Amino acid sequence: MAKVLESLSQDLAGQVEAASPAIVRVEGRRRLPASGVVWSDEGQIVTAHHVVERDDGLRLGLADGTTVEAKLIGRDPSTDLALLQADGARPAANWRDTDELAVGHLVLALGRPRRSVQATLGIVSALGQGWRTPIGGQMDRYLQTDVVMYPGFSGGPLVAADGAVVGLNSSAMLRGVSLTIPTETIRRVAAELAEHGRVRRGYLGVAAQPAELPKAAADKLGRATGLLLVTVEADSPAEAAGLALGDTIVALDGLAVESLDDLGVPLSADRVGAEVTVQVLRGGELMERKLTIGERPAR
Repeated sequence: MAKVLESLSQDLAGQVEAASPAIVRVEGRRRLPASGVVWSDEGQIVTAHHVVERDDGLRLGLADGTTVEAKLIGRDPSTDLALLQADGARPAANWRDTDELAVGHLVLALGRPRRSVQATLGIVSALGQGWRTPIGGQMDRYLQTDVVMYPGFSGGPLVAADGAVVGLNSSAMLRGVSLTIPTETIRRVAAELAEHGRVRRGYLGVAAQPAELPKAAADKLGRATGLLLVTVEADSPAEAAGLALGDTIVALDGLAVESLDDLGVPLSADRVGAEVTVQVLRGGELMERKLTIGERPAR
């Protein structure tokens, strides 16, 4: 037993040492610095949005002890991600997707809030399908661990037993829960931030709430609810398509719409500018309108 524990201990220490060069200290707030991870060999770094409290005067502490200036490329509060750029920030971490993770797998949470890397050990405590954060960000997978998120660990990596980085740790998405932003989400959001400086989101220009469909429409559509429009904004894509207050959206781009979450796929960033068909119920009659998806205005 002692040899097994000694071997495990040595392996874990080796994984920390291997991951360490790609972990940086992020000085972007007035209190204790946080952590970040080198995303690409071009000097891009991903970290948590909530630890980057300013846009200018950002500095990174690298693994070799040097401190360099960093530039904010963009941020996405809804997924708690920020993308930075800094000369000398390399090598990139060994990233991989989360599809091979399972509940019970050992994982390491690493951080560099000071000069040296710190680590804590835990297990994957819950895995689930994609989910929407409280402020509307789309996560590709629910990944919860029981690791202790020490001060300054936000923005640091979650490392699997094989040494690969499978996501970015954040203490800000759900209070009291250690959640990890999976690599799949980081890849998608980082690409948007690198190209546009923000994450584009589709926009209809409506406010809506779930509503029960009349029996005849429910029987015809094979579902019980749709989205009742309670506001249609002026000069919005919805108004241009002829949608009106009191309409009930039942399908968008061929996909059934029963709740606000059902708009996530048709209103993804890659659909901005696309012409789609929206099916609505108006006065008991089903009708279709052509609608061009807009880009949600910056707030």
